Amino acid sequence: MERERGRGASRGRHGGRQAGARERAPGAPQDRVGGDTSSLISAWSSSDATCSTVLPDRTSPLAGTSADRAERNGLILRPGYLDRAAQEVLLGVIREIIREAPLYTPRMPKTGKPMSVRMTNCGPLGWMTDEAGYRYQPTHPETGRPWPPIPDILMRAWADLAGHPHPPEACLINYYGAEARMGLHQDRDEQDFGAPVVSLSLGDTGLFRVGGTRRGDPTRSFRLASGDAVMLAGSARLAFHGIDRIIAGTSTLLPEGGRINLTLRCVTRVADAARSGAGKVIPLSFG
Repeated sequence: MERERGRGASRGRHGGRQAGARERAPGAPQDRVGGDTSSLISAWSSSDATCSTVLPDRTSPLAGTSADRAERNGLILRPGYLDRAAQEVLLGVIREIIREAPLYTPRMPKTGKPMSVRMTNCGPLGWMTDEAGYRYQPTHPETGRPWPPIPDILMRAWADLAGHPHPPEACLINYYGAEARMGLHQDRDEQDFGAPVVSLSLGDTGLFRVGGTRRGDPTRSFRLASGDAVMLAGSARLAFHGIDRIIAGTSTLLPEGGRINLTLRCVTRVADAARSGAGKVIPLSFG
């Protein structure tokens, strides 16, 4: 869901927003300014038409009980999907991925303007953008190595949340500093929109905005807190969405603050999925 297209971008394809605001825990860090992630990266490298329905509580295999909320005919919100212990386990896994496939700064097509998030990927395919355009590719743009595999904990989350018969081919990992943003956009870069888009949040709360399938449709905003899950499916699969801002100091999960968003996607059509990891580059329109 979340692909950075630059601050205030209006034609991205992957983004998100959600609900479930949480108060700052006692002793939580105060608000921070700026988007310097050097200390965080160092720590990672060294450490080991609409409806509004509340669905019945159910227990995640990864965490505790969490109430689902279905919004806008296919936008599914799972506040507290991952409990604190599960978040810490997942963060440790993400540290390992970043050690192998370091965060980098993506650039806008044509202009080369740096984006406000840092990103990396795991899975057979990874989403990226630079002067050549938006695309999925099987290798890291700086190291040239294949992306690390999607870890089991994320595959289990996909199986639990997506209700889709095919596994995800890409997991985009976005790191948001205090000043990072993402404009309203649709997730249109995949070849088949039948598969949902699943997103998990870690760290500081993000203010997530979502609208309809037309740019001029009304929007509403939700708070996505650490451990929350959101899914775009059905008629909401092509809903416009984005991140207005990060609310600093709302989580103690990341030592240096900020937010990590993990977005799982099927990229190719089912008939092509078995070949998606065989060195395929999927070019995308500039949008």
